Amino acid sequence: MSKIAFVYPGQGAQTAGMGKDFYENSALAKEIFDKGSEILNLDLKELCFEENDRLDKTEYTQAAMVTACLAMTREVETRGLHADMTAGLSLGEYCAIAVAGGMSDMDAIRTVRARGIYMENAAPAGSGAMAAVLGMEASVIEDTIKDIDGVSIANYNCPGQIVITGEAKGVQKASEALKEAGARRVLPLNVSGPFHSPMMVPAGEKLKEVLDGTTTTALHIPYVANVNAKVIADSGEIKDLLVKQVSSSVRWEQSMETMIREGVDTFVEIGPGKTLAGFMRKINKNVKMYHIGTWEEAEKVCAELTGSGD
Repeated sequence: MSKIAFVYPGQGAQTAGMGKDFYENSALAKEIFDKGSEILNLDLKELCFEENDRLDKTEYTQAAMVTACLAMTREVETRGLHADMTAGLSLGEYCAIAVAGGMSDMDAIRTVRARGIYMENAAPAGSGAMAAVLGMEASVIEDTIKDIDGVSIANYNCPGQIVITGEAKGVQKASEALKEAGARRVLPLNVSGPFHSPMMVPAGEKLKEVLDGTTTTALHIPYVANVNAKVIADSGEIKDLLVKQVSSSVRWEQSMETMIREGVDTFVEIGPGKTLAGFMRKINKNVKMYHIGTWEEAEKVCAELTGSGD
């Protein structure tokens, strides 16, 4: 039997205007934006809907993205489209957990607001860096950087695209070594910190305090965790995994392979951009991939996958 997964993008996919058409057309989406704004004392509508210089700042991006993605999802569910499993890339994992039933939407939004601030402030400006390595196998990258201090793998995105992270000097040295070893390209990323590196451990420790005060609830569907690419069915594992996630590698390619082995053959990327669809084309071309980032896409995809017209 066909299984459907909802998957959620991470930081970098944000775009001005995201979720605005849902806010204007869906009472449920409007409620999520309005409630989120109230609990954070932050105008999420202004942040998400209008051009501004805050949307790309980590301390604001994370709450904005999770709010927009959850607002879209809750409307989609009213149309009869439901997931059998979820996953989210880094930040997107909070959406995956909320939709799987592990925490409330408002707790997810509240937690990522804190997460964004802690990650933004975990390392002094300029002390860390990240770079995308294109056209090289993971095993070769791992072997090339293993003896270089202060650098590790942040993201296993898909075959041919892996992100390294860590101390600025280490990332620079690793970038040069990877080019010499045959990487097609090594591109420095315009990010505000060395995310998913050991330099983020202090952010994880602070995040633990927030998560300790957050209620997790029984999962009604499983999700796949970034840290280990395993199916999580016990909500008792959520907090520990989220603390580790901040400073650990995001195993996205492996997570998608896990879901496919579990019988998922239809993936719906919910949120701005089509980053995850791009990764999936390189991970497995045999699965179906849909995208919902606009009201029009929601109507079209829901009609197709539920077999009902609007």
